[in-house]
Amino acid sequence: MQEDISQFAALDPPPVLMTSEADAARPDQWRLEAYFESQPDAASLDLLRGLVPSASGTDPLVERIEEQDWVTLSQQGLEPIRAGRFFVHTPAHRDAVPADAVALEIDAGRAFGTGQHETTTGCLMALDLLKLRGASFGNIIDVGTGTGLLAFAALKLWPSAKIAASDIDPISIEVSAENAEINHIPIGRGRGQVELMVAQGMEHPRIEARAPYDLILANILAGPLIDLAPSISSSLDSGGRLILAGLLDHQADKVAAAYRRQGLMLSSSIVRGDWPTLIMRKRRALGWR
Repeated sequence: MQEDISQFAALDPPPVLMTSEADAARPDQWRLEAYFESQPDAASLDLLRGLVPSASGTDPLVERIEEQDWVTLSQQGLEPIRAGRFFVHTPAHRDAVPADAVALEIDAGRAFGTGQHETTTGCLMALDLLKLRGASFGNIIDVGTGTGLLAFAALKLWPSAKIAASDIDPISIEVSAENAEINHIPIGRGRGQVELMVAQGMEHPRIEARAPYDLILANILAGPLIDLAPSISSSLDSGGRLILAGLLDHQADKVAAAYRRQGLMLSSSIVRGDWPTLIMRKRRALGWR
């Protein structure tokens, strides 16, 4: 996609955007559908064109259809995700939670991070792996939180931790607050609570005041991850862990190298399809312990 989808949030009301794989035999080609409550104007169609690579030669096809609850329909197509001990589901699957699972309900809608994408699943598996290895964290931040899912999952594993969740998009923070209420996640600045904030990267007075962190999660994109390497690494405590996702296989070495230059080492990785999740650790001042 070439343009930022957050521009659609300024529309009143905003459209519901849905993506799907048009042809299973051609996994690199996707269909983008936008559902408006009324006839889209020229400016809205221009925004849609900006989401499609210029080389595709595709122009939006406008059709009038019967009124539907498109968010509910989109949820019906999302099956629950099992990632380690976590079970991520929409309201349609509340009755399907396994007895041994840590359940989190995330509505499909206005923000990224329902657990369906391999990057989010990989991060959940990374959190589960760290817990299985006996890791304990008391000060955690989820950078680019989307729906709040990863921050909530971290709190489920380490319920006495202080957790922050930030995103550059105000809509994401609104959605995260809604999801926190659904999942009975306390919002606040204390232990056992999640503090939500709108921030660009690590640039926020509260993010700086809460540092250093012993666990940082960043599920964004390879370019921003590389750009943020100095600020993320400097906010990570000695011996702290870092979970990075949102990158493709061919980007992993470059992303890892950016953090190695800041004193971190790759400890393990989880690969889901073409999407690796990197688990890194910051060197202790006097070596490894």
